[in-house]
Amino acid sequence: MNENIKLNRFQEIIKENKGILYKVITIYCKDTEDKKDLEQEILIQLWKALDKYNDTYKISTWMYRIAMNVAISFYRKTASTISNISIDSIFIEKEYAEQDHDDIDNVKILNQFIDQLNEFDKALILLYLEDFSYVEISEIIGITETNVGSKINRIKNKLKKIHQDGSKRA
Repeated sequence: MNENIKLNRFQEIIKENKGILYKVITIYCKDTEDKKDLEQEILIQLWKALDKYNDTYKISTWMYRIAMNVAISFYRKTASTISNISIDSIFIEKEYAEQDHDDIDNVKILNQFIDQLNEFDKALILLYLEDFSYVEISEIIGITETNVGSKINRIKNKLKKIHQDGSKRA
């Protein structure tokens, strides 16, 4: 592929799917410098992989797969320096300002719960909340569709238990 054509295609893909990068980077990094480093590493890996992109997959699936793999590796390298990864900015946005306070509280509870998950489960639940199918999640994460369903059910059950325990205390 001609380098100029490749560069234009790459820029267009990134522009159209920058939300994917934002979500992945924000879920794995809190520190601004770490975010910049992770963003750069993801972009490098996406660029390197562009020639190998298989168009039988959605571009978003391809991007999530690369971004998640890079982010998980990055997280593991820097885990000792990262504290309390917060994903509030992903799920609590301006549209929540006009919603019922109970809805906002529920989103905050969900965010706190997700913050406690390991890096793999965070990736899994992020994709689930983005309405990816189990098949798509399995392609991105690299586990079987059955395993995706099992892990998501375990995460949901853990959240229900936390929510029920919290309701009993209130």
